[in-house]
Amino acid sequence: MDLFKKVFLPHEGQIREAPYPGEIFVQKDLLATLRKLVEAEQNALKTGKSRKEAIYAAYDRFYKGDIGQEFVKGCQEQGGLITLKDMEEWQVKIEEPLMSNYKGIDVYKLQQWSQGPVMLQILNILENFDLKSMGYNSTRYIHTLYQAMNLAFADRDFYYGDPAFPPEEPIKGLLSKLYAKERSELINFDKNDPGVKPGDPYPYEDKVNPFKKSINNSDNEQGFNFDQFDEDYIKSFTAGTTSVEASDENGWVVSMTPSGGWIPACIAGNTGIGMSQRMQSFVLDEKENPYNVVAPGKRPRVTLTPTLALKDGKPFLSFAKQGGDEQDQLLLQFFLNMVEFNMTVQEACEAPGFITNQMFSSFGDHEKLIGSLILNEQIPKWIRKDLSNMGYKLTFREKTSGPVNAIYFDREHGSFWGGSSNFGEDYGIGW
Repeated sequence: MDLFKKVFLPHEGQIREAPYPGEIFVQKDLLATLRKLVEAEQNALKTGKSRKEAIYAAYDRFYKGDIGQEFVKGCQEQGGLITLKDMEEWQVKIEEPLMSNYKGIDVYKLQQWSQGPVMLQILNILENFDLKSMGYNSTRYIHTLYQAMNLAFADRDFYYGDPAFPPEEPIKGLLSKLYAKERSELINFDKNDPGVKPGDPYPYEDKVNPFKKSINNSDNEQGFNFDQFDEDYIKSFTAGTTSVEASDENGWVVSMTPSGGWIPACIAGNTGIGMSQRMQSFVLDEKENPYNVVAPGKRPRVTLTPTLALKDGKPFLSFAKQGGDEQDQLLLQFFLNMVEFNMTVQEACEAPGFITNQMFSSFGDHEKLIGSLILNEQIPKWIRKDLSNMGYKLTFREKTSGPVNAIYFDREHGSFWGGSSNFGEDYGIGW
């Protein structure tokens, strides 16, 4: 904690301990670490190494050299469990993304160690309905999306985990269109369903579910349920992340959501690097999620969920957002705003959205709020009344759109369109 204060509270003891608006925020230890990486790369180049070999020289210094040693020392001094062996054995994993097609558009997400596949599941469910005829943000539209999201999030909460560790997640079944059809038939169009449970995707892989008993005996209202919002819960539900979308004239497209090490952070020794808090997304009880139980070397199931969409095999959309468990909910609505309601990319980024908290939070104590529905303040009173009568507990926000950042690829005119929500500090740059 002292290292955290040293870095992030340069005016400790004063009325305002954090940096002032406009003040130059200096991180000397982080600068020294970055310079060490550059030094390792440059030294390798001077000895005739290739660019790739030079990058790996910097990589080795970080994970196996003096930077890694300082990181481990600083971690263990604060009660952390990371060892030098952990650092030395860590490797980048290059993985094939998961994909589902929605009305001719291929949507790509990270594998099930992230929550990314949940958006693919929701789209598969929603394909069974005529969303456009319902009307944008009508009572029926909001209710249908809310129920579809809850069905998919119930599966996320029980079945998602690191595919590098057993048991093997039934991801083929989860993304089956037939399974989505089965789930879609569970939607009650008259009221909210507070008892949504995980489904059984195993038959769609021609397998038997080894955890079917756990599902049948599960109580959807296990854990903590609140009749009203708790401020700490909301902070954990939307905990910070960053989204970056980039593309160039050669056709390269990148979508990313870097995160971890947010304030309050534990700084690892004199490296200036904040350690991740993502371990809280594990579970300890197999009954809660047998695929995401904490284990050495295992990745926790994270909320990070960058997105790429292709049409006719070419980039159509690159989009992502911050906001914990809200991410795929609002990315889904952004996508539908463009595909179903013909909005421009900027209109789709700014359009008022809605949010369910009827799933287990990925942070803190993994609470959930049964029937919770956050609406944009623009939603009319008659829709609010309808939703209240359907069993929803309504709260309101001025801005609910994101912040979503996106690039739309206009093939007809050979141009890029950028979009960023009018939500916070998001913006686009073109050159």
